[in-house]
Amino acid sequence: MPAVVITEFMDQDGVDLIAARHETVYDPDLVDRPAALDALLADCRGLIVRNRTQVRPTLLARAPHLKTVGRLGVGLDNIDLPACGAAGISVLPATGTNDETVAEFVMGALLSLTRGGAFQATADVAAGTWPRTRFKARDAKGLRLGLIGFGAIARQVAKRAKAFGIAVSAYDPFVPEGDPAWAQADRRCADVESLMAGSDILSIHVPLTDQTRHLVDAAALARLPAGAYLINTARGGIVDEHALVAALKSGALGGAMLDVMETEPVAAGSHLAGVPNLLLSPHIAGITKDAVLRASLLVADNVARVLEGGAPTVADAAKVR
Repeated sequence: MPAVVITEFMDQDGVDLIAARHETVYDPDLVDRPAALDALLADCRGLIVRNRTQVRPTLLARAPHLKTVGRLGVGLDNIDLPACGAAGISVLPATGTNDETVAEFVMGALLSLTRGGAFQATADVAAGTWPRTRFKARDAKGLRLGLIGFGAIARQVAKRAKAFGIAVSAYDPFVPEGDPAWAQADRRCADVESLMAGSDILSIHVPLTDQTRHLVDAAALARLPAGAYLINTARGGIVDEHALVAALKSGALGGAMLDVMETEPVAAGSHLAGVPNLLLSPHIAGITKDAVLRASLLVADNVARVLEGGAPTVADAAKVR
């Protein structure tokens, strides 16, 4: 039976790295085949997942020899950390491998939103309708970007936004007032309310917890200036989607970009279908060929290290470009 089971897609170089050191089963469809996964868990010592595999007590009970869980990403809401800790199972996220990747995506979304849908005009232009007067575009320079959360990804966003002449504010109660990281922002906000009131663009960079679920609800959206934009590349449950749809349909918001949704995949006929000025993408902000390679190599190496009695690292694979 395999020592390592990989349940979701992973770069082949990462698979090869760990397979050379430990017997490995790689099947990116295992996440959708629970019976097949259960059969592999009995002797599994290392498990590698993305965001869809739910590492909960029920799964852990079927993996009595599990020592470590590698996460091909940084969000950990699909992994029960207390349960893993109680069982002595280390959790190894791909920290630092896609910070810049997500930041680039946020900037692309920001520029697409401020151009008022011009980048989605291909079909109309090709059909000869020439809709030059339809788009309500704004310059990015001079706008105010508000970041909820000021961790590694948000700091990369701030760096890029300032290069465009965008003023950056941020709110993060877990980053102390004297932390040098605040030098990367123009303003540190003491609360979410003041951040939102002064943001033409709001970008979300916090994990999904009981405290952040529906943090951006109807009341919060109402605090944004008229015509503001919202970008969420964090987790879907942070934004109340029904409140967002209402704000977009009323024109209170100028546009929104969701890379993450409360239910993934989105069901056909969703409330998100046909909403004006709403851009959707399938949870891919942190996924490029390069980022997937970095995450795969780092997680593969760290899982192998732990199984061999060593300590994980954040240095080796993160250098891969």
